[in-house]
Amino acid sequence: MLSRQAIRSIRAAAPRRTLARAPVRSFAAAAAQDTKPPVAVYGLDGTYATALYTAAVKSSSLDPAARALSSLGDLLSKDAKLTAILTTPTLTEGDKSGIIAELVKNAGAAGSNETVKNFLSTLAENNRLGILPGVCEKFGEIISASRGEVELVVTSAQQLDNRTLSRLETAVSKSAYVGSGKKLKVTNQVNPDIIGGLVVEIGDRTIDLSVSSKIAKMNKLLTDTL
Repeated sequence: MLSRQAIRSIRAAAPRRTLARAPVRSFAAAAAQDTKPPVAVYGLDGTYATALYTAAVKSSSLDPAARALSSLGDLLSKDAKLTAILTTPTLTEGDKSGIIAELVKNAGAAGSNETVKNFLSTLAENNRLGILPGVCEKFGEIISASRGEVELVVTSAQQLDNRTLSRLETAVSKSAYVGSGKKLKVTNQVNPDIIGGLVVEIGDRTIDLSVSSKIAKMNKLLTDTL
């Protein structure tokens, strides 16, 4: 049997419980803060995109969710028929199950992630599959912000080659439009209506260097003069 002195020595050497609990509470508080999206997105699709981000962070599946939503966004932008089906108000439970299976399949390996599958099921149960294209777009905005990315959208009358896009990216990255430590996410959109030149969108800023814009300004000048 241990002596009283030995028992006192063991108790003195043992770590205090109060000191062990404090870091746990701090970590939990930090984790709760990290689930908040870095930017606010609005609308019903924004609400669902925010909910998915929070769920993905909590389940440590943000990267698979980002890959899955990116793949689905690309799919829906190219498949008008599928997009139309998603908005059908008379889908049966069987229809919804089949659609979800197809979406999971087209999302690639990331589509098998439980958070992604549960999210798609929730959309189906709430009859909100029709807003999936918007959810993909808003979720992409949140992911870009979380990665410190600034979206650079270059609209041209014809598709630009990689060399031209690279030169534009380099020039813009050195400008005051891009904050320190930010990364550019470059997208080239084609719109023949601008005739020539470029329309450059950096975040919420737009620089219109298109021929159509110059013609419009010239027409206005002529009209005002006459």
